[in-house]
Amino acid sequence: MITLLFRTVVYLASAAIGLIVADLVLEGFQIQWDKWWGFVICIAIFAILQSILSPWIAKLADRYAPVLMGGIGIFSTLVALIVVVLLPIGGLRITDLAGWILGAVIVWIVTALGTILLPMIFLKREVKERRKA
Repeated sequence: MITLLFRTVVYLASAAIGLIVADLVLEGFQIQWDKWWGFVICIAIFAILQSILSPWIAKLADRYAPVLMGGIGIFSTLVALIVVVLLPIGGLRITDLAGWILGAVIVWIVTALGTILLPMIFLKREVKERRKA
């Protein structure tokens, strides 16, 4: 149970970091900070959609277009971004083509790195603390 909770927190944090990095780097990718609650909901919905869409799209690609297997993560990120932006909750706007394409790539890369690096950082601290005790 703790492992599931830890993975969930890591994925939510990496999704938030990915969206923030895209906001900082791209003009057409805008977090609406005045609607911070909408952004928090966007993070949660984005993370849930990513965790559901990735395996589902991978199965479809494996069955119908095996050549596309390498781009599953980026494609599922783009689909999750489309859904989150279309929801009437506010929090995230993407206004141009570069924001959509590069935003999906940036969020995908940062989220992938975050899900790898964040557990290493936190688990390394935990291991050090347990060795001291």
